[in-house]
Amino acid sequence: MENNKINFIEFQAIDLNKIKTFYGDTFGWTFTDYGDTYCDFHGAGISGGFSKTNEISTGGTLVVLYHSNLETALTNIKTNGGKITKDIFSFPGGSRFEFIDPSGNKLAIWTEA
Repeated sequence: MENNKINFIEFQAIDLNKIKTFYGDTFGWTFTDYGDTYCDFHGAGISGGFSKTNEISTGGTLVVLYHSNLETALTNIKTNGGKITKDIFSFPGGSRFEFIDPSGNKLAIWTEA
C-alpha cells in the first residue's frame, strides 16, 4: 500500500446479484460476499466493492476501464444488460465509449490508438 494512491473503488448497486452477474459475465470479475449488503470484486485491476443501496446517487467521477478491443467490450456490455450512452469515439491517444451498468453507474472503456 502507498500513501495518497487510489487503492479501492466502491460502487453502489440496487441488486447485488444482478450487478455481480453483469460484471462477472462482461469482464470476468469474481466476488467475495460480506453479508447481504456488500461484496468485494476481484480481477478489475484495482480493489473495489459494491454496496447495496435503495437509490443510486451520481457524482462527477468517471471510472475508466481498459480493453484492447472496444468492439468486443461494447458487445459484451450490451449482451449482459448494460446501456451504451456514448458510442466509440476517438481522443488523443486512443478511443473510448461510455456506458451505464444495470444499477445506473456510469463508466467508460478505452483503448490505445
